[in-house]
Amino acid sequence: MRKNLSSVLSADDLASVYNSYDIVGNIAIVRLSLASRPNAQTIAKTIMCVHKNVKTVLAQVGPVFGDFRLRRLTYLAGDDRTSTIHRENGSLFSVDVEKCYFSPRLCHERSRIAKLVEPNEAVINMFAGVGCFSIVIAKHVSTAKVFSIDANPAAFQFMRENIRLNRVDMRVIPLLGDSKTIIERRFRHAVDRVLMPLPEIAFGYLPSAVSALRTSGGWIHYYDFEHAEKTENAVEKTAVKATEKLASLSVGFELPFSRVVRSTGPNWYQVVLDIHVTHVPDKF
Repeated sequence: MRKNLSSVLSADDLASVYNSYDIVGNIAIVRLSLASRPNAQTIAKTIMCVHKNVKTVLAQVGPVFGDFRLRRLTYLAGDDRTSTIHRENGSLFSVDVEKCYFSPRLCHERSRIAKLVEPNEAVINMFAGVGCFSIVIAKHVSTAKVFSIDANPAAFQFMRENIRLNRVDMRVIPLLGDSKTIIERRFRHAVDRVLMPLPEIAFGYLPSAVSALRTSGGWIHYYDFEHAEKTENAVEKTAVKATEKLASLSVGFELPFSRVVRSTGPNWYQVVLDIHVTHVPDKF
C-alpha cells in the first residue's frame, strides 16, 4: 500500500497508512487509522487504479465484533455494495462481507486441510461460515461427506448458495444452529475429522469436538488466537492450553503438527493445532 501511495502522499502521511488490505472478489477492504482518514479517498482511488478488477472499496472501522465475527464497514469508492463472488482454489464463494465473516487470508489453510482428508471420511465443520473449508474439502475429495454448521442465518443462506454454485450438493450438508447442540443431538461418535475455524470460541467447544469423533479417534483441527511477546512462542502457548484441556477430559492424543497461520495484530497470532485423537473416553 505505502509503495503505491509514495508518489501522492507525504512521508508523514504514509507512516499513518496500514500497509495491507484484503481483496474479496471485486471488493477491497482497508483499515484506516485516525490519522489516515483524511486521505481515505486517495487510498481508495489508488487501490482501484492498481487493481483493475476492484469495483468497490470499503473501510473497516473498528475490530471484528459479535458472535458472528462481523465487520463495521463504510463506503469509500466505486459501487456502493457489500456483496461479491470470490474465486479461490477452483471454487466460487458468494458472500456479503458486511453480514458474514470471510477472510481471503485463509486460502492456504483451506487448501492444506483439504489435502489431509482421506477418501470416504465424514467431517464436521463446526463453524463453517459461508462454507469455504467445507466446499474446498468436498471438491478435493469427492467421496468425503462434510456436515457444515453455522449459527449465522445470513452465512447459512450464502453457504447453501455456495454449495449449489460449486455443485457439491450431495457432499456438503448445510446445518443451521449451534454446533455444540447439533453434535449432541445428531453426531456423537459419528465422524473422522472435526474443523474448528472460529478462534474466538473454539476452546470452549473442544469437548463437543471430541464427542463427535468415533470412539477409535480421529482428527481435530483447532484454531485459536494467542498473545506472545518476543520472548514467547505463540504455538507453544496454544499447545499448552489445548493439551491441559484435553488431558482433563482423559483424551488420548498427539500433536503432530502446529503452526502460526497469520499475525492478527501487534503480538497477536492465529495458531492452528492438528490434533490426532487416539482414544475417546467412554463418557463421551
